[in-house]
Amino acid sequence: MTLAHKLVDDSYGPPTAAPRKTLFDKAASYTAAREVQAAGVYPYYAPIEESTTSEVRIGGQWKVMLGSNNYLGLTHHPEVLAACERALHKYGSGSTGSRLLNGTLDLHGELEHRLAKLFRKEAALVFTTGFQVSLGVIATLVGRGDHAFLDKLDHACIVDGARLALGEVHRYAHNDIAQLERQLAAAPEEAGKLVVTDGVFSMEGTIADLPGLCEVTRRHGAALLVDDAHALGVLGEDGSGTARHFGLDDQVDMVMATFSKSLASVGGVVAGPEDALHYLRHHARALIFTASMPPASVAGTLAALDIMAKEPERRTRLWANTRRMSEGLRAAGLDAGPGETPIIPVVVGALPRTLKIWRFLFDAGVFVHPVVPPAVPPNECKIRLSMTAEHTFEQIDRVVEAFAEAVKRVPA
Repeated sequence: MTLAHKLVDDSYGPPTAAPRKTLFDKAASYTAAREVQAAGVYPYYAPIEESTTSEVRIGGQWKVMLGSNNYLGLTHHPEVLAACERALHKYGSGSTGSRLLNGTLDLHGELEHRLAKLFRKEAALVFTTGFQVSLGVIATLVGRGDHAFLDKLDHACIVDGARLALGEVHRYAHNDIAQLERQLAAAPEEAGKLVVTDGVFSMEGTIADLPGLCEVTRRHGAALLVDDAHALGVLGEDGSGTARHFGLDDQVDMVMATFSKSLASVGGVVAGPEDALHYLRHHARALIFTASMPPASVAGTLAALDIMAKEPERRTRLWANTRRMSEGLRAAGLDAGPGETPIIPVVVGALPRTLKIWRFLFDAGVFVHPVVPPAVPPNECKIRLSMTAEHTFEQIDRVVEAFAEAVKRVPA
């Protein structure tokens, strides 16, 4: 063994040398999920064998689905399915290329035109997923010397978009307009400033203080970007989202949204000034370096927009179902959140109790999601429900009864 070999082979180091660390050490030491699996209360990655608009079959058993974001109940609508099928036969299963190159269909252009009109913006740009919209828009627009301001409860896609940006990132407490104003005032006056907020916050079901945000951003020369992932199809007289809900379309600079919730598909969009979207079209890496949204998904989204426009009674049913569930849970003595949206977070307490209640509900035929740390403080875990227009009152009453029984059986 030569001296050169010894220098590159640390097995010849002193006996007291620390063992070499590998990239996978963190994986080997991660045991939390396996422990929960062994305890029989693991709530994730359950394989769905079949579904309807309001139920799923798992392990051969049908369960009321309250974990999806199928707000308008369009995932099985015959017009959506027929549009997907026609597109499959006309364009094939995929474009096998990016929007920049060979992946733009006439359907993409039609969808962008429709969404720009819906959001009352000059233009719109369609991405492959909603997550990629956030990555592409924020990371591309917020450059060196610019500043981004995020609500602390913003979705992970917004946080990750800001992480990729080269500018400085600030976080303000949830809906705390006063703190945001202090942060804006402290930033250099000449710097570019972008405030990004969820329209509807996905874990809490709360709505952004959009009037306050519009006022403070205008006062400090900042642009305002609203993520309407959970507001599209839900808020506003035509389902167009948070800005329409408050009558502030002209004061919100940009809107982004996903098609994987109310529109029963996959994909995402940003709508705003034409110049800004032209810039994103040629600079957003999350757009130009990934395959385009599949033809069937684009066609299905277009069909869902048609149904959203011609069947407003779906939003009426959605809100009726939301009220019945919220009122039923409160009557059963549960803390069912603010009731502002079809997202209903039920506070149940510590993590062990939360997972046991989840398991009771699952076995009782109710599919819901636990919200656990770090998303919430350790003793404020929640069970999150998402309503759909296709739930029946009978299903809702059955869920309320199961919830009431669960909290009795699993003491605090």
